[in-house]
Amino acid sequence: MSTRLTVGDTAPDFTLPAADGSTVTLSDLRGKHVVVYFYPAAGTPGCTTEACDFRDNLASLQGAGYSVVGVSPDPVDKLAAFVEAEHLTFPLVSDEDKAVLEAYGAWGEKKLYGKTVVGVIRSTVVVGPDGTVELAQYNVKATGHVAKLRRDLGIDPK
Repeated sequence: MSTRLTVGDTAPDFTLPAADGSTVTLSDLRGKHVVVYFYPAAGTPGCTTEACDFRDNLASLQGAGYSVVGVSPDPVDKLAAFVEAEHLTFPLVSDEDKAVLEAYGAWGEKKLYGKTVVGVIRSTVVVGPDGTVELAQYNVKATGHVAKLRRDLGIDPK
């Protein structure tokens, strides 16, 4: 079971392949606030809702100084199809060996339809310009999460 991150922790750096064929390295984004969100599977209903929510809120998040990166264990070709199908405008990266998911505490036991399974724990970690964790939320809901995140970050009034 991986350890969850808390505010003030140093965010584990990562370099992962992105859907567009590039690579994304967290430390290359230093100086910005980065919303790193972890989701189970591209193209599933909940993950599509969450990704489209980030897409639809991206301009205002960027206006407030936040970049967004989505992380899942899906292979790059599946991510590329998801980006194209949903017209996603932020990087989705592939963590097939689940090392980054584990480092962020987003891989482990969870309840799914009343059963305990091991998989991706839908999570969001906001990394500050200095590379430390500013916000860590685990077991978030796919629907309404971005609106709650915007309130929690002070972008929208509570």
